[in-house]
Amino acid sequence: MPADYFYEWKALDDSNKPKKQPYAIQLKGGAPFAFAGLWDAWHDKAADSWLQTFSVITTEASELMSEIHTRMPVILHQKDWERWLDRTPADQPPIDLLRPYESDAMEMHPCNPAVGNVKNKGPEMLECPVPIPGLPLNSA
Repeated sequence: MPADYFYEWKALDDSNKPKKQPYAIQLKGGAPFAFAGLWDAWHDKAADSWLQTFSVITTEASELMSEIHTRMPVILHQKDWERWLDRTPADQPPIDLLRPYESDAMEMHPCNPAVGNVKNKGPEMLECPVPIPGLPLNSA
C-alpha cells in the first residue's frame, strides 16, 4: 500500500488535553513508501456479493516510534517491493521483511488533533495548531 505519511497517537497524562496527540510520520525528505499488507477478495454468501479486504501488517516499534507507541506499520524498502508482491509459491515466505524501518531514515512531528475524524482532510492536518509542552517535536 503506497503512502507518504502515516499517523500514530501518543497517550498523554490525564492532566493534559487532549488525552492523545497525533503524530505524522514520514521518511526523511518526504519520499513515498509502501506498507506491507495482505489483500483478499471473498464471497459473502449471505449478501451474495464479493468483498475486498485489506490489512496493514504491524511490527514492534523502532527506536523513533517507541517515543510514541509500541508498534508501527511494516514499511518495505523499495528493493523489497517486488519480492513482497511475488505470488509465486516459495519455500520460505518473506517474513524477514517484517521488521521495524530504520529510525534514522524517518522523522515525525505532532500534527492537528482533528486528523482523528475522517471528515477532516487537507494539508492543515499535518500542522500542529498548539504544541503541547513535553511532547517530542520534529524527531529525526
